[in-house]
Amino acid sequence: MGNCFTKNPTNPAPAEGEGEAGADPVQSSAPDDAPIQKAPIPTAAFTPPPKPAAIGPVLGRPMEDVRTTYSLGKELGRGQFGVTHLCTHKATGEKLACKTIAKRKLTNKEDIEDVRREVQIMYHLSGQPNIVELKGAYEDKQSVHLVMELCAGGELFDRIIARGHYTERAAASLLRTIVQIVHTCHSMGVMHRDLKPENFLLLSKDEDAPLKATDFGLSVFFKQGEVFKDIVGSAYYIAPEVLKRRYGPEADIWSIGVMLYIFLCGVPPFWAGNFLFILQSAADAA
Repeated sequence: MGNCFTKNPTNPAPAEGEGEAGADPVQSSAPDDAPIQKAPIPTAAFTPPPKPAAIGPVLGRPMEDVRTTYSLGKELGRGQFGVTHLCTHKATGEKLACKTIAKRKLTNKEDIEDVRREVQIMYHLSGQPNIVELKGAYEDKQSVHLVMELCAGGELFDRIIARGHYTERAAASLLRTIVQIVHTCHSMGVMHRDLKPENFLLLSKDEDAPLKATDFGLSVFFKQGEVFKDIVGSAYYIAPEVLKRRYGPEADIWSIGVMLYIFLCGVPPFWAGNFLFILQSAADAA
């Protein structure tokens, strides 16, 4: 046999769809030294992520503008630390109440702890039928906002003023509800410490409107047998053992008794023009 070898083809005909024989598969019209063009990168890819909201010093959670969700309306009431406004949920139209607490009035650590504890207690008591429901708590740079169930009937105090006093039957009905509320609080480990007609609200203007407890700003969690020493409460309703700096949940029961007296008589049992005389009268009644 002869030597084995491969013969170079001489200009074979190009297959259909191919270029001329010997040509590169991909042809470029650009010169060899032309710069390579890069596809533009979308600007959005370099947009930095939004900064996380600052943590509020009172609630200890990211700060949030309550007006993003709610619109605030007319003033409903005013207290030592806060102002309550009618508010409306923007998405649903639901009418609620917003208690706004100015942070500049929280002058020390104890004030901040009181607000924080009030929020904790209201969430803890959530779902109880005769306790005002807390819908949400918000904090911005200037204030803390507590959005709550709206009680359009106003304070029990105003209804007492309008009526003068209650019959025994009507007073008994009111007292039964109040005792049930306080029993619920105590069974859940909460002592109110500021029970008075101003801190009970009526759900509507109806004569038989449900009664609801509110304002847990002085309330505390307690354990069985725990003794408290700080003096808190309102003058006409404060228990003698509170003034003696040794008390427990029984101090709330004293306040209920004072309210019953007011329901029946239209005036408090310890009446004086001087604050100290009122406290002395309460202490002497022990």
